[in-house]
Amino acid sequence: MDYQRLITIEPGKMGGKPCIRGMRITVYDVLDYLASEMSEEQILADFPDLTHEDIRACLAFAADRERKLISIPAA
Repeated sequence: MDYQRLITIEPGKMGGKPCIRGMRITVYDVLDYLASEMSEEQILADFPDLTHEDIRACLAFAADRERKLISIPAA
């Protein structure tokens, strides 16, 4: 998924954290809701400006960020 058109980073907004479509909803917020066992439907009901595609973009962003982390070799 091309999350780059949905995930924005603006220095003056939310401390420069990755946000969804320039809104004040961060990728972290969405991931935290999912991790706390909220369903997509619950998140969308609480945040009607979000879409299923926004949630998928957050997951894709997190996966890409994880993939880019430098792994530390085992000692």
